[in-house]
Amino acid sequence: MTTLENRPNSALLVVDVQNGVVAGAYARDAVVATIRHLVDRARAERVPVIWVQHSDDELARGSDEWQIVPELGRSADETLVEKNHGDSFEATTLEHDLAELGVGRLVVVGASTDQCVRSTIHGGFARGYDVTLVGDAHTTEDLTSYGAPPPDAVVAHTNLYWSHQTAPGRAAEVVSAADVRLS
Repeated sequence: MTTLENRPNSALLVVDVQNGVVAGAYARDAVVATIRHLVDRARAERVPVIWVQHSDDELARGSDEWQIVPELGRSADETLVEKNHGDSFEATTLEHDLAELGVGRLVVVGASTDQCVRSTIHGGFARGYDVTLVGDAHTTEDLTSYGAPPPDAVVAHTNLYWSHQTAPGRAAEVVSAADVRLS
């Protein structure tokens, strides 16, 4: 249903599941295990897996914190998109990479829910993609000391509002990992 022409394919977009991003994240081990299962499924179904890796002043490129968590193990033939902004489309190769793969539907997982995941799902939707958020495969750290809700509430609220997102010619949905259609 995407508004993008000649884009019949889906891709699994793994956003910022890096050591320094998920070190103290809510339900970290369960979410990473769920993402690992989805990556394995995508590979088995020949659905492209696109890895997004953030760097900035606090997450230095090449540092241990910058590395994708060891449980996931990106394959050398899978696309890697490096970014410096919340939205994975901003000043990156993501749009070009997706166009080359004929992707019009994104299945999004990763971290941090209230920052890069939200920016990316909105960025993709605004650019014409259908966007599926895997409700049990994204997480965030506890930012209550800054006035944010507890991380479980951030995840739940994001799932709630994304399940009601609408726009002409595009679909937004929230699906559990067990029920998500990858291809």
